[in-house]
Amino acid sequence: MTVHRELAWDGCVNVRDLGGLGKISRGAVVRMEAPTHLSERGWAAAWGHGVRTVVDLRNSDEIVPNRVPTPPGITTVRAPLDPVGTPFYEHWMEIDRLASPLYFPVLLAEHPELVINAVRAVANAAPGCVVFHCAGGKDRTGLLALVLLALAGATPEDIIADYLLTYHRMKQRFDELGVRDQLTAVSEFLAEHGTTIENSLTSTVESLTMPEFLLENGLSETELAALLTRLAT
Repeated sequence: MTVHRELAWDGCVNVRDLGGLGKISRGAVVRMEAPTHLSERGWAAAWGHGVRTVVDLRNSDEIVPNRVPTPPGITTVRAPLDPVGTPFYEHWMEIDRLASPLYFPVLLAEHPELVINAVRAVANAAPGCVVFHCAGGKDRTGLLALVLLALAGATPEDIIADYLLTYHRMKQRFDELGVRDQLTAVSEFLAEHGTTIENSLTSTVESLTMPEFLLENGLSETELAALLTRLAT
């Protein structure tokens, strides 16, 4: 299933279809790192996969021009997932720089509106495949993937395996930047806080009651129906 889901889009290394996990169909939603380095061939592959909407989860100050402009016919929707300027943001930037799953349940509890905004962007997108990304395609992207996968009935084991794939897919980029192995770094950080990647993600998934979480935090019944239809077709 992993090989089937991973996509070869020239210029990016961390692209995969969520189809096959839970009730999500292939070609419905794709997660990736920022498309900054996508080549013309990479964008052509995305178009061929059915991509018509890109949901960008980055903050405004992170956005830089893509190497190749987004092709006509593909719409970009901004849905930042970091609550910049809030006490939450200042607090967690000091703890883990919002770069581990430790902050996931706290963001879901304290700033669910940001998650709902991102989910709504997926639900209301034009027909076609929706790609969502942050910078490296790990944590903000991982959080939105977790929410969508939980809604679609994916198991915690599948959600964990999907999250962990990013560390392996992005290792080449981290090595090129001279950055320490991130799987080791995050695992050691979480151990200092008495948990693991697996336990942290499992507790987050188990804390979510779906679809109630979405509806209680502002997603409409109509949007929920549209989202479920999109994920399943």
